[in-house]
Amino acid sequence: MAVPKSKVTRSKRNMRRAHDKLGAAAYIECSNCGELSRPHHVCAACGHYAGREVIAQVEDDFDDEEAA
Repeated sequence: MAVPKSKVTRSKRNMRRAHDKLGAAAYIECSNCGELSRPHHVCAACGHYAGREVIAQVEDDFDDEEAA
């Protein structure tokens, strides 16, 4: 059975964990509206994916209702 000969120091332990960090999230520019979005996801701003509209966007007319 494997038994450690001595305690692993904090320095050695942390050096081993140095590559376990998360990478930065990738973003691409939407081909329709230019907003940044995640790759292979529907654009949250315009609802387009792969050059076509997959989610219809509803226009907000809250300004007209508040003025009346």
